[in-house]
Amino acid sequence: MNPYRVLARKRAGESLSAGEIRAVVAGAVDGSWTEGQLAAFLMAGAIRGFDREETRELTLAMLESGESWELKNEFPTLGDKHSTGGVGDKVSLVLSPILAACDQPVVMLTGRALGHTGGTADKLESIEGVRLGLDRTACLRLLGELAMAIGIATPGISPADRILYRLRDATATVESLPLITASILSKKLATGAAALVFDVKTGNGAFMPEVDSARELGRSMVTIANDLGCHASALLTDMSQPLGNWVGHHSEVRETLDCLAGEGPEDLMEVTLALGEEVCRLSASGAGRPELAEAVASGRARERFERWVVAQGGRPGALDPAALPLAPCEVILEASAGGVLAAVDNRQLGLLLGEAGAAAGPGGEIDPGVALRYTARLGRPLAAGEEIARLYLRRRDEELERKEDRLNQILRTPITDFELSVRARNCLNKMNILTLGDLVRLTEQELLSYKNFGETSLTEIKE
Repeated sequence: MNPYRVLARKRAGESLSAGEIRAVVAGAVDGSWTEGQLAAFLMAGAIRGFDREETRELTLAMLESGESWELKNEFPTLGDKHSTGGVGDKVSLVLSPILAACDQPVVMLTGRALGHTGGTADKLESIEGVRLGLDRTACLRLLGELAMAIGIATPGISPADRILYRLRDATATVESLPLITASILSKKLATGAAALVFDVKTGNGAFMPEVDSARELGRSMVTIANDLGCHASALLTDMSQPLGNWVGHHSEVRETLDCLAGEGPEDLMEVTLALGEEVCRLSASGAGRPELAEAVASGRARERFERWVVAQGGRPGALDPAALPLAPCEVILEASAGGVLAAVDNRQLGLLLGEAGAAAGPGGEIDPGVALRYTARLGRPLAAGEEIARLYLRRRDEELERKEDRLNQILRTPITDFELSVRARNCLNKMNILTLGDLVRLTEQELLSYKNFGETSLTEIKE
């Protein structure tokens, strides 16, 4: 089929036929379409959009460009879960053994780190010896033995996606919802699970921060998955702050073990159990939240995870704390003033932690011991100097320490060094505000509540 004609039609905003879309995907795989032509197709599609039929045909063509395992033929209630990613998102690690312990078989082909989000595959491979390269035969063996199989997509699964994704990244078309839908589903549907639940994150640490965009993505993935014969649903979950208490490969494996021992943080366990309920509902396995909770309380879920680690190559003792060490240098992040934690720049937090891990790791690899312990929560009152989070670094950041020293020096500046009226100076002195650090710990409302301290004094201090 003539690429020029297909590109001209899409550029004009016309809907492409199934044959035309299949020609594009086939051309990507066999090389008969140039990278320039494929890039033009992606850009035209991102600007003009793809309707439901086009998105379905694109997904199906990409799916059929590679292997299709059809695992539900052997395991009719087989479930899967996909997350759009976030900071501290370790739900797949916790959920899989809980479902398996309830005789709800689960298969997951996981991804690696993308941007500010950590990858499930990277976290699991930080366990010494664990190997995630699985083919259909290995998946069937693990499902038969443990009712759970977790791996990474093999080269034979959706080769079209690897080609098109690289070009999407180069052409700024990554955020096109139909292209996202086709990319995700061409890999997830390749295993042939009977039920698929999407965990669509929203908030500033999510790939789709805005609720409306996240809801639209979830609706698109569910619609196309159902169209292609897979029972699917989606939950929108919050990523306005780290999920759980820890971020970082080793620390998140440790937190997974805590969760499976019944000691997980409330926010992480609620998301995990809600997604688990939905997988069980869609696959009609008969399990519900009571059974999921009992699998944790009885220890069966943790035992299943430990067996899975061994089955996928984990070394003896690989889950011992000594085998999952944290980086040795601790840096405490404190509240500079009293108040309520109103927001967390979760995306930036993920990027900074990734940079810290990459800088410390040999050969550019992420250091699994670099971690952040998030001790605060949105809406929680904090006193000045109270710990918000704690970083675990391989070595201290000298530039960061210099900035901290300089900031502390500034905060120790006496109030008497500033040009203030006698009235303002006396008010501050009576309030026992002697340094700039004392001043910034108080809110404007707290200053104005003091007798004789009015708007004039407040304006004078601000200036």
